Amino acid sequence: MATDPDCIFCKIVAGELPATKIDEDDRTVTFMDINPGTRGHALVIPKQHARDLLEIDPDDLAAVAQSAQRLAKRMPQALGADGVNLINSCGSAAWQTVFHFHMHVIPRYDDDTMRLPWTPGDGGAADEAAEALRP
Repeated sequence: MATDPDCIFCKIVAGELPATKIDEDDRTVTFMDINPGTRGHALVIPKQHARDLLEIDPDDLAAVAQSAQRLAKRMPQALGADGVNLINSCGSAAWQTVFHFHMHVIPRYDDDTMRLPWTPGDGGAADEAAEALRP
């Protein structure tokens, strides 16, 4: 299994750093975020080190998504959540601070203080961007 000796998430997987784990399977570990946006905010990571969304093995990505969904389904009843956000940040410009792929699973409550991290725009250059992104 690929690991990065300097990666805090790899150290959690190896049991070298503590974490409040809430789920684990053969490919993923789920644990509570130490700087939560809301009550119940958790992280799902692959056990295999991958820097970000651009590097993660597709099977590990699928496993993370399945683990995130499994957790999200428990949040409404277990925590009284009114909704759930799944968030991934890829690269420092996109707010990634730990460079081991991870998915935030954030229970949302009607009265929580989290807000959109962007101001919605008019989508004026959507056609140009779509053309550039087509394979």
